[in-house]
Order: sequence, then structure tokens, then C-alpha cells
Amino acid sequence: MLTRTVGAPAWAGRLTERDMREQLVGALRAYHRAVIAPHEEAIQERLHAERTRHAHTLFRAGTEGMLNGLSPTVRWRSPVLEIDPYPDHRDVHLAGQGLLLIPSHFCWHTPVALADPGLPPVLLYPLHHLPETASQTDSPPLNVLLGPTRAAILRASATGSTTTEAARRAGVTPTTASHHTAVLRDAGLITSHRHANTVLHTLTPLGAALLRTGRGSR
Repeated sequence: MLTRTVGAPAWAGRLTERDMREQLVGALRAYHRAVIAPHEEAIQERLHAERTRHAHTLFRAGTEGMLNGLSPTVRWRSPVLEIDPYPDHRDVHLAGQGLLLIPSHFCWHTPVALADPGLPPVLLYPLHHLPETASQTDSPPLNVLLGPTRAAILRASATGSTTTEAARRAGVTPTTASHHTAVLRDAGLITSHRHANTVLHTLTPLGAALLRTGRGSR
């Protein structure tokens, strides 16, 4: 006897059959090979950049700053993390549990929480899609405009970088990198925040727009 799940496709009830399960698994694996696998390295790079960005924000602005930087639709108003707009109106009470934050390459615009209250609290939120940096090291227009060293430092700032990290990306000494970050900061392309002996450089909206323009001109 076949069962029918509300909202599921007609063939879902046949998943109790081995042949149907094997067909589904085969289709999912074929989809992964054709659609996801070719871009998996780039996706992992973006996820790594996302973790780096939040680590820097946590370092610079604390937990509240990090939560406010998750997504434009997310706002921290102690003690509530608000998501607006959201597909439906509901409250999730952590009751002393932690909240697992999962960046998603395939989630856009609105974060999503698990609907089952019996599961650990999870918030799936859109990956912060900044201009790509790894593939832009040979971007001629940006290099000509800024010079290769400043262009490299500007790209490094897309995911947040310290002066030492920016120097490593550009292949220069930290002293030289500090000089170039000052120029970029004076031009309104990056902003710098000091914490103890460390300075973190991030893009301004103007700097992000310049990177996007440089990418589109290739």
C-alpha cells in the first residue's frame, strides 16, 4: 500500500521501494556532479571568507556587532535577534541553548530557522556575497588604476584583513602595506579599525563598488 505525504510529489510514497530510492540517489549524485562539483572549490573559498569576516567582526565589535552583520534582514536588539522580513511570524525561544549559525551559498535574501522546535536551534543565513578576490589578482583595469600592490590590498580588504594579512596578499612588507592602506583609506575605499596592536581593514561601499566595476570590465 502506497502512502501519500501532503505537499510531496506523487512518487514520494514509493521511496519505500529500493529501486525508487536508488533512482533518487542516482539523480541527486548526477545533479551534484553537473551543477555543484564544478563550483565546489569557489563555494568553499566563500565559506572560508565568511568565517574570516565574522571572526574579524567578533574581534572588533563583539558578539552584538557580529550578529548585526549576519544579513541586512537581521538585527540584534538585546535580548532578541530579529529577522524581518520572514516567511511567517513566530518566536523561537532558545531557553538557554546556543544558536548554530550556518552560512549558505544557496540561501538568498532571508535567513531561515529550522521549523521543528524539537531540534537544536539553527539559523541558516545567506552567504555574504562580496566581490570575488582570488580570481582578481590579474585584473588589468584595477591594477592600472591603483597599481598592483594597492589593488591587491583592496581585494584583501573585501573579507577583512589586518595589515600583516594584506602585506602577505600583496607580497610586500607590513610597513609598505601600511603606507598603501593609508592611501586607500584617504581615498574612501577602505576603513580601518584598531584593536590593541592590530588594525583591521575592510571595504567601504565605494571600495566594494570599485571592485565590482573592475570585475565586470574583464
